[in-house]
Amino acid sequence: MDALRPAPDSGFVTRLVLFLGISVLAGVLVAGLTLPVIGGLGLAARDSAEGFESLPAELEIPPLPERSRILAADGSLIATFFYENRVSVPLSEVAPVMRKAVIAIEDSRFYDHGGIDLRGTLRAFINNQAGEDVQGGSTLTQQYVKQVLLEKADEIEDPAKRAIAMREATEQSYSRKLRELRYAVAIEEQYTKRQILERYLNIAYFGAGAYGVEAAAKRYFRTSARNLTLEQAALLAGIVQQPTAFDPTRNPERSLARRNVVLARMQDTGLATPEEVASAVTAPLKLRQQKRLGNGCNDSKVPFFCDFVLKTILNNEVFGEQRSERVKLLLRGGLTITTTLDRDAQDAAQNALAAYVNPRDKVASTVVSVQPGTGQIRAMAVSRRYGDGKGEIKFNPATDRAYGGSSGFQAGSTFKPFVAAAALEKGYPFSYPIYAPYQADIGPIQGCNGETLTEEWKPFNELTSENGTYTLQTGIEGSINTYFAQLEERVGVCRPWQVATALGMRRADGDPLFGPYKSFTLGVDEVSPLSMAEAYASFAARGVHCDSIAILEVTDPAGERLPVPDAGCQQAIDQDIADGVNELLQGVIERGTGVRAAIGRPAAGKTGTTNRRVSVWFVGYTPDLATAVWAGNPSPPRTGYPLQNRVIGGRYYDDVCGGCLPGPIWQQMMSQALADTPVSTFTDAADKVRAGDSISIPSVSGRSVEQAKRILRDEQLDPVINDGRVYASYAPEGTVAYTYPGTGASVYPGQRVVIYVSAGSAPVPEPAPAPQPEPGGDDPTLGPQPTPTDTCGNSRRPGCR
Repeated sequence: MDALRPAPDSGFVTRLVLFLGISVLAGVLVAGLTLPVIGGLGLAARDSAEGFESLPAELEIPPLPERSRILAADGSLIATFFYENRVSVPLSEVAPVMRKAVIAIEDSRFYDHGGIDLRGTLRAFINNQAGEDVQGGSTLTQQYVKQVLLEKADEIEDPAKRAIAMREATEQSYSRKLRELRYAVAIEEQYTKRQILERYLNIAYFGAGAYGVEAAAKRYFRTSARNLTLEQAALLAGIVQQPTAFDPTRNPERSLARRNVVLARMQDTGLATPEEVASAVTAPLKLRQQKRLGNGCNDSKVPFFCDFVLKTILNNEVFGEQRSERVKLLLRGGLTITTTLDRDAQDAAQNALAAYVNPRDKVASTVVSVQPGTGQIRAMAVSRRYGDGKGEIKFNPATDRAYGGSSGFQAGSTFKPFVAAAALEKGYPFSYPIYAPYQADIGPIQGCNGETLTEEWKPFNELTSENGTYTLQTGIEGSINTYFAQLEERVGVCRPWQVATALGMRRADGDPLFGPYKSFTLGVDEVSPLSMAEAYASFAARGVHCDSIAILEVTDPAGERLPVPDAGCQQAIDQDIADGVNELLQGVIERGTGVRAAIGRPAAGKTGTTNRRVSVWFVGYTPDLATAVWAGNPSPPRTGYPLQNRVIGGRYYDDVCGGCLPGPIWQQMMSQALADTPVSTFTDAADKVRAGDSISIPSVSGRSVEQAKRILRDEQLDPVINDGRVYASYAPEGTVAYTYPGTGASVYPGQRVVIYVSAGSAPVPEPAPAPQPEPGGDDPTLGPQPTPTDTCGNSRRPGCR
């Protein structure tokens, strides 16, 4: 039923009524005051009406703040964010009995006035002057206007301007009341009664943090607005006048009494039968309280992932140009944010951490899983509890600083696969041999811009027994430091750095990876577990790199989809090279340092242990899921916190390593997470990758040094000049005498080739003086004797045997 509009304001009677109404509201009519004479009344009424109509009528109505929900991929709730806990619903989704209850107690003549109810205002004035219970004279429309003005004021970002607007919206003044009246009349002209009632029910505050009738129904009764009963509706309708005083969770007796007042009013106005009311007033409150809805990540069961999603929204311009716009969108926008989180994988991650690390251990651990080929983050768990209390942390060690994380942790030997990938690209075979002593003195290494890195670097292996010849396959399975340092010496450091960067590696502080630098292969960069999982997921996806993403879809209250960050998947390294790395890293789990991570299906991975065992890692993957596990002290003292002689998760470790703590955590997590996933296999490495692509060293003897260097570089070899010179009669002085390895030797791209420069022919020695016979003369039986320059050849003469 639409509003009953007042007749056109063209006559004296209308002006008189409007004057009386305005005068009452302005406090002109007080006890004992006499009305003006009739002649003056006509003039005053006309002026008041015309002045009233001159007030601004356009009321800008902002969207109501609504709560946003973050959901897992299966639609289950992760967290809610809100400025006001509200879920707006259409009037058709509100029980008719709820509509009747609020009209009966707040504005029984709602359908009979045009925004200003003079009869109700006069009644309230007379009752209040008589000392009876204080009654409000505001219509539902006026109350709605006041709430809109408060919402508009609350949206102002500038604190000073917001305070002024809030004061103007709440001050007890005639001017404020007149403005509200003018806006109410305009609202009645713009919207139907159904629309006004719907807006009122959605904006009203019902106490206990519940804004709007839908949130209130769930808060007090765990039901929806459409299913409210008579006594429930009467209770809610009674709250809005004084939400704190009539809050049934705080003041159940007052709330019950107020409910019965509403029921009586419903009977008086004919909106409920005497029989219905008689039954309802005897009913107890029967609250079925819903736990106060959590606001933010503190109450989430997956708080670290929740925090990452929050930071994604606050950091990304796709959700607004300014950070303040993104905050507003999240807290007021009523978004439904569907994330990538897989509940099974998340449960597996948390269970695995709980099995090996206690929440209050000084050593913490993180697990992050990324889906190859999509970049979707499927799990993100930390062994510590989320919070500000003792033993809790609020930063997220699983991710980068910009997303609530730390400055990262050194990666250790988990960087070796990037060097292996670069070696395979250059044609090095799986069987490429290098003698790797316990400690090696690494010479100059080629950088990215033609520079040569010459700083001293003498890496050593984990054990003194690791001293011998290794191949690319056995070197990575055993994680032999001096093998990979020398391999990097041959391959150069530039391409491994480029491979890592292309696969998504970055420093956790947001900067690019350091370098290139000599010790790159041993992972001195401080990175996050999420970056490691993202990079290894690229190997699993046969070289396709995707940025890690946590959000699948965002919709607004109307169901319209909003833009979200894209994974930007693209081929970063050749498929064949990725297949080769996958085969090498399968050997790590089958025969190498990662044997304790075996899960009974094809899997690849790499251990990592930093100097002094400050951080330990296992990063591994199947074709379906890549997971990085890190362990260490996330907030170490300045002196560091080596993982030696430590009790972690109730177990004693003399020396913690990547394969003995992160490896088993990875094994348990992946076994559980993939239990219902069909077994997938990796693509076999191509024969040309396994066997490599050797090069025959060309002849450069007799060439100028510059010509020789150019020829060798054209063959993708690394020429260096020997410091000294050698005699070579066949090569003019200053030209190349020979190389090492020599002409025709089979080598691989990037191999260092030493150039020896000719010093020309060797000088002819002075002839030696003839020997003088010993006293007594020569023994004629000895025959001819060799001279000092005699080579003897095949002679069997005495002295030549």
